[in-house]
Amino acid sequence: MKIYVGNLPHGVEEDELRGIFSEYGEIASISLIKDRFSGQSKGFGFVDMPNNSEADKVIKSLNKTTMQGRTIKVNQVEPPKKGRKNARRGR
Repeated sequence: MKIYVGNLPHGVEEDELRGIFSEYGEIASISLIKDRFSGQSKGFGFVDMPNNSEADKVIKSLNKTTMQGRTIKVNQVEPPKKGRKNARRGR
């Protein structure tokens, strides 16, 4: 399951997220979104966990918790709506 993690402190590193999320189960990948020019975190990222029950547990446990003084948002990434992808392409 792909999980969105938002409102992260800008100084957070991938290893720190891995340490927190791995307490709840196996992690397939972590992707912190960074500004392409400065390299600074944009304050959000994605964690992919192969086991859905572990992912559900991490969402329930970590959503709306505090990390370095910021209340983080942790939820499942919604799959794209069918028929909306490339809606402008047909013009």
